[in-house]
Amino acid sequence: MRLDDLRDVTALPASATANDGHNPGQPVFSTEELFGGNTEIGITHQGLVYRLRITRQGKLVLNK
Repeated sequence: MRLDDLRDVTALPASATANDGHNPGQPVFSTEELFGGNTEIGITHQGLVYRLRITRQGKLVLNK
């Protein structure tokens, strides 16, 4: 999936548009979709890169 696809809800996987009590239309992604088998990914926000990683205990940690 490309970043441009995230702007087009019709291009999102079915799991990304599932509504499980969150705001309607809010994209929801599984960690498998985001991480693709990795334990750490980078997310850019306002010119900075943040690291999102899965710990050994299965928790998510976001670091600047």
